[in-house]
Amino acid sequence: MTTRSLGPLLRDIRACTLCAPQLPQPPRPVLQAHPAARILIAGQAPGRKVDQSGIPFDDASGDRLRLWMGIDSETFYDPTVVAIVPMGFCYPGTGTSGDLPPRPECATTWRERVLARLPNIKLTLAIGQYAQAWHLDGGAGSAVTEAVRAWRTHWPAMLPLPHPSPRNNVWLKRNPWFDEEVIPALRERVRQVLEQP
Repeated sequence: MTTRSLGPLLRDIRACTLCAPQLPQPPRPVLQAHPAARILIAGQAPGRKVDQSGIPFDDASGDRLRLWMGIDSETFYDPTVVAIVPMGFCYPGTGTSGDLPPRPECATTWRERVLARLPNIKLTLAIGQYAQAWHLDGGAGSAVTEAVRAWRTHWPAMLPLPHPSPRNNVWLKRNPWFDEEVIPALRERVRQVLEQP
């Protein structure tokens, strides 16, 4: 398998209709990837605004995530620097307490194939419970707070994060250690990765 095969794979993903019967509207897979990318953002699934724009993290969550990382939009949206590969590529719809979970078919069908074509990843940000269950050893079933508290276990190649959504403002207030310990370490690690040749 060569990294050159990423282009055809991305075309296949963007044409995917596997989950169409379960989605609230026609599929619109949203992701960003390039073989040269050094940072992988493993999120949950696009929200309603991102589904409309087709741009990953084109919302308040993205603003906060870029702030956490200490990078601007130009760097964030450069696919040769940052790969954005959520657990589900399409907006799953809304439930009683927010967006529904990512469709499971997406990760089982596409995820290994995409990640195998990203050979230069130095830092993976596992955002939320579904990404953490996939990416962290023993992550399945762990609470997000527990996984994030144990961030040094996976450091410096992997960092579990809470979702940067404004819905998590209460979590951030209840866990001041996150801003005090994790965010400075994240910014420094991002800076190191970006400075590597």
